[in-house]
Amino acid sequence: MSRGEQTRRVAFLGATKGMGRALARQMAARGDRLVLLGRSPDELAASASDLQQRSPDASASVSTAPCDLADPSSFGPALDAAIEALGEIDCVVVTAGAFGTQEQLEADFDRALQVVTLNFANTVGFCEQARVRLLARGGGTLCVFSSVAGDRGRKPVVIYGASKAGLSAYLEGLDHKFRGEGLETVCVKPGFVKTGMTAGLKPPPFAGEPDAVAARVLRAIDRGTPVVYAPWIWRWILLVIRSLPRFVMRKIGF
Repeated sequence: MSRGEQTRRVAFLGATKGMGRALARQMAARGDRLVLLGRSPDELAASASDLQQRSPDASASVSTAPCDLADPSSFGPALDAAIEALGEIDCVVVTAGAFGTQEQLEADFDRALQVVTLNFANTVGFCEQARVRLLARGGGTLCVFSSVAGDRGRKPVVIYGASKAGLSAYLEGLDHKFRGEGLETVCVKPGFVKTGMTAGLKPPPFAGEPDAVAARVLRAIDRGTPVVYAPWIWRWILLVIRSLPRFVMRKIGF
């Protein structure tokens, strides 16, 4: 069996909504075994039932465990519960996070602090707990959703982008340090994707769909690709944006 065809045992934080739900559905449909981590028992139960019905193994059960990104004390117990349910985990996926428009975050200090804390500090804390457990078994895959917003400081996403820039830098450093020990870190950088998080925002011409983004991410997980932009066009858009001098960035609204 080739690397891309292996059935994975996955602890998944954020599988109940948006891109996370799309990715979890594709993983379940191909036979991966999942434990869903999250803070809402009702949403977890509904998602677990949905994924069980999509699995090619009718007898496969999808377990759940409580985990709140706002409560770091829940991280270790949640991952340990996933290990107990599956016997072992070889993949951890993190799609959970927080979002707010620049206008919203500038007007609400508490919300701005929450976005930065959840997207950076607490996500790093969860990843550290996952890293220790994956390396203890000889390695595995850690797939975490960051954002193209973190590739360059930009007017529309000053605060949200900063939170994702820190996360992307952490994931890159993690990959440099531990890939040789068997830990494959996959940093996902979505552009604009049509999900509940972006509802009410005007989509650009190259906006992505959750299922297409999920398929691209799943290929990256199977290949161990360190960084994946989704939709793919964002790699080239950000290549141009990163090359622009500051005086140009101050004048444009992108």
